[in-house]
Parts: sequence; C-alpha cells; structure tokens
Amino acid sequence: MKRSRANERMQELIKGLLSEMGEDPKREGLHKTPQRVASMFEFLTQGYDEDVEKVLNGAVFREKYSEMVIVRDIDFFSLCEHHLVPFYGKCHIAYIPKGKIVGLSKLPRIVEVFARRLQVQERLTQQIAETIYRQLRPLGVGVVVEARHLCMMMRGVEKQNSVASTSAMLGTFRRDFKTRNEFLTLIGRELAP
Repeated sequence: MKRSRANERMQELIKGLLSEMGEDPKREGLHKTPQRVASMFEFLTQGYDEDVEKVLNGAVFREKYSEMVIVRDIDFFSLCEHHLVPFYGKCHIAYIPKGKIVGLSKLPRIVEVFARRLQVQERLTQQIAETIYRQLRPLGVGVVVEARHLCMMMRGVEKQNSVASTSAMLGTFRRDFKTRNEFLTLIGRELAP
C-alpha cells in the first residue's frame, strides 16, 4: 500500500517534470512514461527496503578455512545521488575468514543491497566492506569498486573513457602491504612497491 501511493505521487511529479521540459505528458509516446519511470525508480532503489541480515539468511557457516576468499568482477548498477543518473561497473571483494565463511552468492547480494540506493561510489565501497567485516568478523576485508559515471560521460566534463576506482581495506588488508598487494594482484591490479 505504501509503495503504490508513493508510485502514484512519483507519476504525478514525472508528469509535471515532462510539462516543465516543454513536453506534453498526454502525447502518445509519453502517455505511459510517468508510470514506467516511477516503476523504474522503485526497482533501482529497492535496496532501501532490504535488510542485510535477511539477505544473508543463515548463510554464514563455521569453518576453519583461513586463506583469502575472493569474488571478483561483480557487476553492479547504481544511481548517482547528485544527478540521479546511473553509474555502473565491477566490484571485487576479498576477505580472510576467522572461523566463519559466507555462501559465495551472498557477496554479490550485499553489493546489490547497497547499489540499489541513491549512492556515491565512495560510500558504496565502504558500506560493502563494513557490512562484511561486521557480519563475519574476519581477519580482514578488501573491496575495490571500479565504475563509469554517466554524470561525467553525458554532461559536465563529458569524458567517456574515465573510470573511477575506490577501495576500502579493513583489518589485515589495511595493515599488511603483502596481503593488500596479493588481493590487488589477484584481481588484476597491482600496487607499486
């Protein structure tokens, strides 16, 4: 019920926006645009309605494994909170367990929870790392996010080939250069010595 009322209000706002742009929201090609755009925004921001605890859903297991676990090249799409246009890219996650592991499919799900909100890349990267660190209590967590931002590609500086990279290193990934470098090497990036 709450979502349907919000959807109706968004549709009215989008009709107003179309009118302010000089368009006719009743025109055949635009007639259903407010409904489609409102539904799109609901989908692209569904992360606000998701709880990481429920996403993990009992998929944390006791295990004595203590070597690096990496899931790389996790595709994601998000919306820039400054311009409401997409940014998209890949997320690479590593952690070193300390008695607990998580089902591998849950790592991309954590990315999705935070990507499906209005975001900045820096916060997205930190939220993913801190959530894994808090939920698993591992020896360390490393997260690297690489993204293309349509707000930089379509408008403003109009640089189509630029890629923004952010990282969050917690625990041993922050303290130990060798651990951090192993992670970066395994995902195809390397720090200069």
